[in-house]
Amino acid sequence: MNKGEIWLINLNPTIGAEIQKTRPAVIVNNNAVGILPLKVIVPLTDWKPHYQSVPWLVKLIPDYENKLQKISGADAFQIRSVSEQRFVKKVGKICDKTMQELKNALKVVLEIN
Repeated sequence: MNKGEIWLINLNPTIGAEIQKTRPAVIVNNNAVGILPLKVIVPLTDWKPHYQSVPWLVKLIPDYENKLQKISGADAFQIRSVSEQRFVKKVGKICDKTMQELKNALKVVLEIN
């Protein structure tokens, strides 16, 4: 389980407006950080055209590397730390360009310069 990989992750149970169910998510934490069996992830959701103007959503087009089945959005506003026990199956990996876009989206959410 490494940075940039997409995994199916069981996000239930959830409360309120938290993103839910088993869905793909991108691992975003530094591989060298942390001693607990946790990963920081950004979940994916179905892409909607109006997301294009939302700076914390990154569009992911299915390709050979990411192995996604449909156009998706990485929702950096839903970033969370989850137990490795929630990880179901590896799906694929995002490219370096997409990882940079995701880092920029996280900077917006976390107000990092």
